[in-house]
Amino acid sequence: MNRKQKNKLTMVICLVVLLSTAAGLVLYALKQNINLFYTPTQLATLKVNPKQALRIGGYVKKQSVHYDATGTNVRFTIMDPANQIEVVFDGVLPTLFREGQGVVVTGKLIDSQHFAANEVLAKHDEKYVPRYLKEEMEKTARQSA
Repeated sequence: MNRKQKNKLTMVICLVVLLSTAAGLVLYALKQNINLFYTPTQLATLKVNPKQALRIGGYVKKQSVHYDATGTNVRFTIMDPANQIEVVFDGVLPTLFREGQGVVVTGKLIDSQHFAANEVLAKHDEKYVPRYLKEEMEKTARQSA
């Protein structure tokens, strides 16, 4: 191997080592944030600083949604098969929000059973159809029947 080839090989090896180190450092720094949200069961076992922002996901428990007199403050319970947590939210809920539906909330833990949310994201299942499309399909079905 001549001198030019050795220099190129050395540069390639240094570049691969540098990129591998950078990727490893990025993955190490993000290891706490890789999980998109915690379930109520995971949250029960997690040691959390009360001022730490968290995301919790699960299903809205049936008959757990309660609005205050103004209609903007709402309390509901998020559950998974083993645990549940009560969520307090002051704001307008997304259109897809309803009991039995999946949600992800962002906010801060008040105590082990209560969570103050500042954002609520409603998830839809794989059978989701936009309202206007559903109405159009129903109208077409009535006309053809």
